[in-house]
Amino acid sequence: MNDLIALLTAQGAAVVFLATLATRLGAPVPAAPFLVVAGGLAVEGQLSFIALVFAAVLGNILGDGAWFLAGRRWGYQVMRFLCRVSLSADNCVRRSESILGRWGGLSLIAAKFVPGVSLVAPPMAGALGMSNARFMAYETLAAVIWALGFLALGGLFHAAIQDVLAMMSSVGLTATLVGTLLLAVFVAWRYRERRIARKVDDIVHVEVDALRDAFAAGARLLVVDLRSPESRRIDDRSVPGAVGITYRELTDRLAELRAAREVVVFCDCPNDETAIAAARLLAKAGLSRVRVLAGGIAAWTAAEALASEPARLDVDARDVAAHPA
Repeated sequence: MNDLIALLTAQGAAVVFLATLATRLGAPVPAAPFLVVAGGLAVEGQLSFIALVFAAVLGNILGDGAWFLAGRRWGYQVMRFLCRVSLSADNCVRRSESILGRWGGLSLIAAKFVPGVSLVAPPMAGALGMSNARFMAYETLAAVIWALGFLALGGLFHAAIQDVLAMMSSVGLTATLVGTLLLAVFVAWRYRERRIARKVDDIVHVEVDALRDAFAAGARLLVVDLRSPESRRIDDRSVPGAVGITYRELTDRLAELRAAREVVVFCDCPNDETAIAAARLLAKAGLSRVRVLAGGIAAWTAAEALASEPARLDVDARDVAAHPA
């Protein structure tokens, strides 16, 4: 800890910038503790408060700006990639969509303080077509609020922070081992919860080909697209006749769902997690004929593309026959 204080005292702004940039790019580096300690040192006159704010804001803008541009270029795929490496991947997507859909540009401020969402909000803003100028305005404001908040926290409790650092310095290796053990227990618990959520013994799936056959036979099906309106704006893929109902809206539309003879739900999420959760929710509400489209919208789109390929090849062959070289 003495080494950390010495490093912050000597290169405070640079350390804060690098830690913030790494955090915003997605590296497992907690920038907030650096800002809190730096805020305490700034109050004691050992660091420049203005330089720390500038460093933190610049790190935010560069890191989030990179993901914003990635979202503009690759859209929803970027957010799915970021959430896939999370311990609660599908919750990550749903919370991000909910925050951005409800608050718009202001969500960039709220997302700074929501774990698991702060990394996803910038690419989602880019994918939704937010202008560069608007993003920069909201991002700068969010970065200033975030930086001032943690620096002020450090300044307010600087005396207590010094006592905590002194205690941790005396404990040394023991504190590091205990912290590592607690982190490992937390990760193991979240992993176990995720594995339990993925068990699908109680869920009936329907394959894409079977659903296509049911459509062709005129079966009375209600197909529910669980993606958020924001996701459907970004991604125009769809299943014919699908009704957009988010997971949160299911309980409010039970009457409509009960009127259907059979319900098929799908999402665009890792391991069909939202669709599985929706099927369980509807089953508990008394709907007995609820199935999950295996593979979601991605599987449906892939099957549609595969089915259209022979027809396109046949058209090309007829063109060649009609217009020989």
